[in-house]
Amino acid sequence: MRSSATSAVLLSLLGACGAFHTPYRPEQSRHFDVTKSSTFSPITTKVFDLHYADGSHLKGFNGVDQVWLGDYKCTAPFGVITDCNSPDFNGVDGILGFGLPKAGQEGRELPTPILFAMTDQENKASNARDLTRKFSFFSTDTDAEVQLGGYDPATTVGEMWYTPCLSETDFIVGVTSVRFGHDFDNSKELLHFSEPGSSSYLPAIMDSGTSCLVMPGDTLGGKLTNVPFNDFTTLWEEGKSFWLEIGGRQWRVPFSSWFLARTNQTCVQPSPAGMQGLLVGDVFFRSFMVEFDMTQRERPIIGIAPLNTKYAPVGTSQLGTFELHHAPVSKLQLLRGEETMFPAEHTQRLTQVDQIPIFNKKGTQYFMDVGVGTPKQPFTVIFDTGSAVLGVFVVKHDLPMSIRAQLPDDVLSQNLALEQTGARSSGGLGALMGMLGYTHQGPILAGLAVVNLAAVAVVAALVRRRRARKVPLSAQVAGYDAHA
Repeated sequence: MRSSATSAVLLSLLGACGAFHTPYRPEQSRHFDVTKSSTFSPITTKVFDLHYADGSHLKGFNGVDQVWLGDYKCTAPFGVITDCNSPDFNGVDGILGFGLPKAGQEGRELPTPILFAMTDQENKASNARDLTRKFSFFSTDTDAEVQLGGYDPATTVGEMWYTPCLSETDFIVGVTSVRFGHDFDNSKELLHFSEPGSSSYLPAIMDSGTSCLVMPGDTLGGKLTNVPFNDFTTLWEEGKSFWLEIGGRQWRVPFSSWFLARTNQTCVQPSPAGMQGLLVGDVFFRSFMVEFDMTQRERPIIGIAPLNTKYAPVGTSQLGTFELHHAPVSKLQLLRGEETMFPAEHTQRLTQVDQIPIFNKKGTQYFMDVGVGTPKQPFTVIFDTGSAVLGVFVVKHDLPMSIRAQLPDDVLSQNLALEQTGARSSGGLGALMGMLGYTHQGPILAGLAVVNLAAVAVVAALVRRRRARKVPLSAQVAGYDAHA
């Protein structure tokens, strides 16, 4: 029997979304003071214009400076944010994207993702060059933790299983089944493919910037014979779990993870028309430790292991050394990504892992402390595995005249805080639609119970440079190039 709260919860899922009614308040954020950093260098020829799926909009230009993450630091490019329109950034100082570099022109215009900059062997100003290019992430109801270089085995119970991503530039895995019920044997399948077979799967982004599980709100142009979200609302009942089949293995997301008891909200959302897959958000990270392995340039690898619920996230940054297992790369290279998962292979190599605390805001948004500049200026930024840009706010009218004179007029004149967007949608939806061929230009109307800013960005990097030129990574600014 459904609880008395069910009708209200489902109505909140189906309600229409509107514009930002609360403005971005820059006075509530800390701002990077470029004049107080002896190592800052502006790259005013590269201007970015980031549009996130929830309607958030960030503008600014590239810069290079010292960046601190936990016990690691390096000279790295980052986004100097001059404008923002979203109240989700109120009281926050910027964003930290832990995603993968984008391809083509977009990738050349945006700053190199921070983990790639830190682990670049040619970045002489980094003390993290020997750090393995991977990180792990998990969440509890009140805290979260990111682990650089691998994962602490104490955070997991059981074995870590690995599968290759379907994309070179995004953390996308294949989901072949989504079941819902009180127990697996009596659960109901929510994905009914029109042509069942070994190739029947939906792509899904693993994204900490999306609060919920986002599933198809239509038949995906006939790929399905049912509407999964409609079936879910019909079957909604307290105590039920989801089982997601990834790589031939079932991963259970319990009721306590997808229903937010503190706010009485169902964290399952319908996708807008045109999105051809799923978004696997924070509801998953509350049940599993997920490792993002970027050591293979051809395809990143996702590792999943059940979370040790007795593990207490760190309160301060801690550096440890662990004997870790590693992904069976030779086996995974043979897969398309949706077929199967392999357990870890044993290794005797000791790996350093830096454990960094993350602040969990009501189970829907994650924040990490970083440092930028010399001397270090502290900032608290949104942590997002679905986007790839590190950016911090500046007060644009306080920038030195030598920098302002080199910036395009619209960077200095536009005030995004006064913008009102036409509609909002879930964090992460925009990028998945873009990657999967979604081209609809109208407003996205999707009722969302929990809307999170930290989304996969639909990036429109403005080409305002004089001319990009290929230069060695060590050619600029304390041993690191800001070309990407």
